[in-house]
Amino acid sequence: MESLISSLQTMPLWIAIPALLLENAIVLLLAIGWGEWVAWRYRDRRVSAIAPPLQRNEVLTAVSSVVTCTIITVIGLFLWRWQIIRFRTDVGLWAWLDVLVLLLVMDLAMYFLHRLAHHPLFYSWLHRLHHDFDRPRPLTLFILNPLENLAFGSLWLVVISLYNASWMGMSIYLMLNVLFGTMGHLGVEPFPIWWGRVPVLRYIGGSSFHARHHQDLACNFGFYTLVWDKLFGTLRKDYFESIGTVPDWVSK
Repeated sequence: MESLISSLQTMPLWIAIPALLLENAIVLLLAIGWGEWVAWRYRDRRVSAIAPPLQRNEVLTAVSSVVTCTIITVIGLFLWRWQIIRFRTDVGLWAWLDVLVLLLVMDLAMYFLHRLAHHPLFYSWLHRLHHDFDRPRPLTLFILNPLENLAFGSLWLVVISLYNASWMGMSIYLMLNVLFGTMGHLGVEPFPIWWGRVPVLRYIGGSSFHARHHQDLACNFGFYTLVWDKLFGTLRKDYFESIGTVPDWVSK
């Protein structure tokens, strides 16, 4: 790992940029592949109406997301080379604690950024593109306005510039970020119904949680947990009762 980190420090940009572009493209393909398999596996447990046939603009927007994510990654590379971003190389208990810290901090920060994106000043030209697809599928995770994508990516760069996390902690967080994002757009609920009755587990954001947000824009703004929605009164009132179901008020 240290040799890989060392090579990134000195790798020419003409090699680094295509490599990072390929990395982000692979992340997209893996997320879609895993998500489609889970959606097929639990196809009898839908939490949103079935998505319509794939549209050309969905594919083009997803490709643009790969490009904007690569831009953020390259900026992060420069910030690291300039020592604005620093990270540790330990893999012990503190590295695992980094995962928890990053999840909670980013969940809170993205909660407020997400609510801001729904403000009338920003929604129509910034965030509406994502909600034009109110019957989500795994690809919907990557249907974002490039400026919105850059905003969320910049938020991540600010957090890791201020918090000296471990390489392992950041890597695990980023994997969980894609996992949660994909799960939120499955259109099916892989978690069992009893999940919503367990005191701690019920506050982890599953597919039903984000599906409700696509169906009701005034609720469920969190990403990984329900904690901030619960604290700030934006959790849909019937959320726990409707886990694993398609609500009657959703058009089939």
